Amino acid sequence: AAAAPMISSVQKLVLYETRARYFLVGSNPAETKYRVLKIDRTEPKDLVIIDDKHVYTQQEVRELLGRLDLGNRTKIGQKGSSGLSRAVSAFGVVGFVRFLEGYYIVLITKRRKMADIGGHAIYKIEDTNMIYIPNDSVRVTHPDEARYLRIFQNVDLSSNFYFSYSYDLSHSLQYNLTVLRMPLETLRTETTQTRQESFDIFEDEGLSTQGGSGVFGVCSKPYEKYVWNGKLLEAVKNTVHRDWLLYIIHGFCGQSKLLIYGRPIYVTLIARRSSKFAGTRFLKRGANCEGDVANEVETEQILYDASVMSFSAGSYSSYVQVRGSVPLYWSQDISTMMPKPPITLDQADPFAHVAALHFDQMLQRFGSPIIILNLVKEREKRKHERILSEELVAAVTYLNQFLPPEHAIIYIPWDMAKYTKSKLCNVLDRLNVIAESVVKKTGFFVNRPDSYCSVLRPDEKWNELGGYVVSTGRLQTGVLRTNCVDCLDRTNTAQFMVGKCALAYQLYSLGLIDKPNLQFDTDAVRLFEELYEDHGDTLSLQYGGSQLVHRVKTYRKIAPWTQHSKDIMQTLSRYYSNAFSDADRQDSINLFLGVFKPTEGKPHLWELPTDFYLHHKNTLTLSQNRRSYTYWWTTGVLKHLPLPFDEVTCAENRHKLTVKKFHKYEEEIDIHNEFFRPYELSSFDETFCLAMTNSTRDFMPKNVGIDPSPFTVRKPEETGKSVLG
Repeated sequence: AAAAPMISSVQKLVLYETRARYFLVGSNPAETKYRVLKIDRTEPKDLVIIDDKHVYTQQEVRELLGRLDLGNRTKIGQKGSSGLSRAVSAFGVVGFVRFLEGYYIVLITKRRKMADIGGHAIYKIEDTNMIYIPNDSVRVTHPDEARYLRIFQNVDLSSNFYFSYSYDLSHSLQYNLTVLRMPLETLRTETTQTRQESFDIFEDEGLSTQGGSGVFGVCSKPYEKYVWNGKLLEAVKNTVHRDWLLYIIHGFCGQSKLLIYGRPIYVTLIARRSSKFAGTRFLKRGANCEGDVANEVETEQILYDASVMSFSAGSYSSYVQVRGSVPLYWSQDISTMMPKPPITLDQADPFAHVAALHFDQMLQRFGSPIIILNLVKEREKRKHERILSEELVAAVTYLNQFLPPEHAIIYIPWDMAKYTKSKLCNVLDRLNVIAESVVKKTGFFVNRPDSYCSVLRPDEKWNELGGYVVSTGRLQTGVLRTNCVDCLDRTNTAQFMVGKCALAYQLYSLGLIDKPNLQFDTDAVRLFEELYEDHGDTLSLQYGGSQLVHRVKTYRKIAPWTQHSKDIMQTLSRYYSNAFSDADRQDSINLFLGVFKPTEGKPHLWELPTDFYLHHKNTLTLSQNRRSYTYWWTTGVLKHLPLPFDEVTCAENRHKLTVKKFHKYEEEIDIHNEFFRPYELSSFDETFCLAMTNSTRDFMPKNVGIDPSPFTVRKPEETGKSVLG
């Protein structure tokens, strides 16, 4: 038996309205299977949703809508007035939200395909529609409703929010592919036990679980930290079928095609921004009492050979790294109107309680070793950034006393600003040394065993590689966590260098290059650098309000002079954004993520002097369970290290899975149908894989002559944008 991710059967939606109800009709792309939600419009404040969990055929849905139309006409037999009108077409439900009056429903009305991972499409939201549910006749108006609505809509859902119907974007590729093997392992280990216990994980008992040509459809619970509409779906999560629930991430997603003599390799960059303690620069710094840090983003680079599509037969590789604010209680006072407000430590934390919670989360998700690369300034005339370094060193030293030495947190301080200013050394060469040692320690994920060519021509670097080798390939264990003060410019360049180093290993493991090294100024690295610049700019706009100030080119010292005037503009733009628009953006993020819930008789969002109490739960209630100062990790985590606890086959993790047995050709697991859409009329020019950035079209110089390899170093005059493009 094989396993495959389950594909949601609700991908096209139409909302119909009568005076008393809304009917949300969802169908699969082929329009052969339908589901219907009934939403009551007569309740002024409550949300009443009925999902009959029945799967309708096209014929049945037509009859149902026809009957509703007839039954809701004002006078029987009247032709003109229709009882049921079509309100809006959509591609998914973002969620339901309520302020002071009734509920609204938020629907995705436009989407654009941004990437494709093994046939699973990833879409960006291009437009949404917010519809008020209760009927006008029962509406109880409130004077402040409009203002809340304005604040909520200030979160622009059409900028950098992503979703997928079949691929879990909140988890890494390593997790998603590891999970696919869990039901098979479960079956193998548990067939000896009583039948009763062993199949609590399988949903459908109808098909025999023993043998057969069936396929397990697997659906995992999303990782809540990176889901942005979790609170909006809370009201309906337990009442509707899971296909209605579409989880959305915020951050960045970009994909380019690297052509190696015509062989298509897709390079994908996905960044997930944490929805816990989220907000804008200067207003969100450090960590909250639960160990969630500000500006925390997980960046994953996925590489796969696009000539073979399926997860089971194709070659996939990925590498994950993290950025996030220094995990201490610290802040900066922006009322001073200085470009660099002084850093203050708000609470003494001698037992590194917050850092412990933060690193505990990381051990569970990534395993060990956790490597901290701290790019904060070490030498300053006035002690400013150094405050953070000193505290962080103390915290890490304290926490490491209790961990087994082989799983200790590794701390690398490196003052990037100082090295940039010095004439003697090249920043990127030095970063490259750090990157090599980091990738060597963590390894990376690849879903196939080493290729025969690396056995024939062994590379000494390859044999020293860390990570965890299993029969099916390699697993990444541990993660690099990079931070500067803002986690924007310096961090992005450092992450790019580590990513470039990992990319070389990934290409080598798939047998595409003969040594795990990549040179600057090759088509491959320029393509990768452009992806990383977009990624950095996008994350910087979300947190700092402007694009990157220092780019990879700045640190390579080949940036043209026009770049410097741009830099000054970006710095000013950031300063302006921080001073004037950040407070409004912070308000809307707090409302959107459900950190603040409007309540009758309580102060309004705009009346609060600070949102400190909303983000630090322990200021309002004392928690009952106090964590140990010495055993600071969750039980069970140490037992499995260096493997992450989240990816181990155990009862606790099995509860996060829904597994269902399907016949081989059912469309819930048929990725071929999902990708090629044989029942739709499509035109060649609009195919996604032709439109995406392509190394030969966009980066290869025109006068290349006989060397089209993307791994050849090009001369400076050749590296302008390709003439063909």
